[in-house]
Order: sequence, then structure tokens, then C-alpha cells
Amino acid sequence: MSSGTEDSLLTPEETTWWESEVVAPLGRSPVALPPLHNAPSGMPLEFERGVPALPPVTQERIKALRLKRAFDLLVSVGALVALLPLAVCIGLAIMLTDPGPIFFRQERVGLAGKPFRIFKFRTMRLAEGDDSGVRQTVEGDPRVTPLGNFLRRKSLDELPQLLNVVRGEMSLVGPRPHVAGQLAARRPYAEVVPYYDRRHAMPPGLTGWAQVNGYRGPTDTVERAKGRVDHDLAYIQNFTLLLDLKIILKTVHRELTRGSGF
Repeated sequence: MSSGTEDSLLTPEETTWWESEVVAPLGRSPVALPPLHNAPSGMPLEFERGVPALPPVTQERIKALRLKRAFDLLVSVGALVALLPLAVCIGLAIMLTDPGPIFFRQERVGLAGKPFRIFKFRTMRLAEGDDSGVRQTVEGDPRVTPLGNFLRRKSLDELPQLLNVVRGEMSLVGPRPHVAGQLAARRPYAEVVPYYDRRHAMPPGLTGWAQVNGYRGPTDTVERAKGRVDHDLAYIQNFTLLLDLKIILKTVHRELTRGSGF
């Protein structure tokens, strides 16, 4: 990918920070893969030496990421205030149907591969929850309570992730955060898609380009696993605030009309 014009480059200090904090942790030598499917990402996806390229570090991109952060804060704080009564009702319902913690907290992988604790409303029976997250939830999963099924179908279980957005650990839009050692096609994701770690070049999101294009739920085949990562990387390469708005609108429409929660 082109690195842009000379006056668009970052200052030496900004470039050093970006390279050391974001790019360096993703610097494992990638392995070229042959194409496994013909499903397009819907956006240009540029390759470098056989793997998706990381976007150039430019002033324009840094400014766009700062605007993204400001937008995230504005929307997430407003949503937390507006949805507080609903959150209280959900919390009471969880306590009444399956006594125990209201929230489910789990370690996920964030920007540059750094771990953070994600917040969700608890949807599984307390005695059957899986803190590791390696075993993916599937449709009809017996571990999920009836209330949990409803919350998942409407994606209401993910409302507490707005707290992660406020804390700067997540964004409204980005690759969905996975647990360390996430499985795909019954193998570690990084073995199935060797350039998997490159999706950590942006903060994880509540929703993303992969999710609104049908790549949500279990990744039980190599094709679906690679398709999800390719969509994530296409988003990272083509990110704009307008694209974020488009994804948010598509997410709202999708959840209102046919949200499955899996």
C-alpha cells in the first residue's frame, strides 16, 4: 500500500509510538495462504507478499482514529444514560431467574494483542459458564438460560460492553474481540489463518464489517474462519468514520429484523 505524501507522515514521536505499541506486537512473520473461497469482502483488500497489508501510518489516519474515539465516547456515554432503566430491568431479571452475578467478565484480546476484561450480561447458568470462552456458544446451547437466549437474540447481553468503549478498551465498530486461543474449525485460529493477529491492528468493536456481512457465530469451517478475518482486515484497511456509521446502521437493522444472537 502507498505510504502517502511526505507531509502526511506522522511526527517521529508518533511514528515510534505506533510502530512500538501497535505494529511491533503484530510483527510475527506471516505465512502466505492460497485463496480458500471466492466470497468477496465487499471492499478492496490489498495484499503484500501474499498476506493482507497493514494500513500506512499517516496523519490523516491518526486524525480519523481520534475522531472515531470522540464519536465512540459521545455515543457510548449517551447510550449508557439512555439505556440505564433497561439495564436495571435486565439485571433484576437475571438475578430472579438464576441467582448469581449479573455481569459476566472475561479476558479478551484487544488492540496490539493486549488483554482486557470484557463486560456482558450473564446469559449462562452460573454452574455451567465457561470462563475460558474457547468453547463457542452454539444455537440451542443447553448452558444458556431461557432469559439468556432472549438477551442473545436481541444482542442485549452486549450492552455492558459500552463500559469497555468508555474505558478505551473497545470501539463501537471493529473486529469482534476473541479470547486468547480462540478456536476455528476445531484448531487455534492462528493456525487456521496465519495472518490472524493482523486483525488486532485496531481496537475490537461491539459490531463490525464481518458481522453485518453474515460472519457471526461459530467459525466451524476454515472458509468461514478465513472469511471473517478477511472482512476484518478489509475494514481495517478501508476504515473511515462514514464506514463506521454505515456498519452501525446495518447492525441496528439486522438486529431488529433477524438477530439470532449466535
